[in-house]
Amino acid sequence: MSRIGLGRWFVAIPMALLALATVYPLVFTANVAMKTRREYILDRFSLTEALRWENVVTAWTSVGMGRYFVNSLVVVTCSVLLLLLFGSMAGFALSQLRFRGSSALFLGCLAGLFVPFQVIMVPLARIMADSGLLDTYPGLILVYVAQFLPFTVFLMTSYYKTIPAEIIDAARIDGNSVYGVYRRIMLPLGTPALLSVGILNALFCWNDVLMALVVMPSAEHRTLMVGVTSLRGQYSDDIPTFAAGVMIAAIPVLLVYLFLQRQIADGVAAGSTKG
Repeated sequence: MSRIGLGRWFVAIPMALLALATVYPLVFTANVAMKTRREYILDRFSLTEALRWENVVTAWTSVGMGRYFVNSLVVVTCSVLLLLLFGSMAGFALSQLRFRGSSALFLGCLAGLFVPFQVIMVPLARIMADSGLLDTYPGLILVYVAQFLPFTVFLMTSYYKTIPAEIIDAARIDGNSVYGVYRRIMLPLGTPALLSVGILNALFCWNDVLMALVVMPSAEHRTLMVGVTSLRGQYSDDIPTFAAGVMIAAIPVLLVYLFLQRQIADGVAAGSTKG
């Protein structure tokens, strides 16, 4: 028992230190956001004397974080819905339907995972400008769908491969068309994977800076993360306001991780046991 207890301590201590290293920047940022500029200049590491929400209100209204928040919410919601629709349909087709070239098509989707955005950034910006999609919601939504669709197709295909083919055959014998099998069988059975993949894609889109900065460069259409990066230059002498903007951007992600951490872990491991 003593050896087991000692082994647990060897695991618990590094994990506790890792948790502390993760939580401390969040606490420090929230503490700075509650300070006045004078308090921060005098001692940036001391605890704030009172909870002051003026910096948060200023960042939300005067700086424009509220508008950036709405921009991110619209883009992320539309992108995730399209990713789940196209990814689930492609995953069903590639995992359960037999047609010529399905393996090559799946490998082509996998190849998209290895193409970094920096490689296609310049030609993509040119295409967006020529198509009139630069600095528009549809433009950024299409970019997110194209960038994260290979990841979605891979996970949904891997998950759907775990579903026995007998279920599909039975549904076809009962008179269901391919669309009926997808709508009545595959979508309900794929709900856990869809939830996990949707959460992961939402986090990817929400935390993105580079793609949003390239496609939507104007101040009016900035996403939340791009707005946070711009705050560092505009408010370099007002760190509490900048910290308030960082806190606004971090709260949705923290809530997602706090309440949906099991679904995130399931999404990372979706379909890893087969195929």
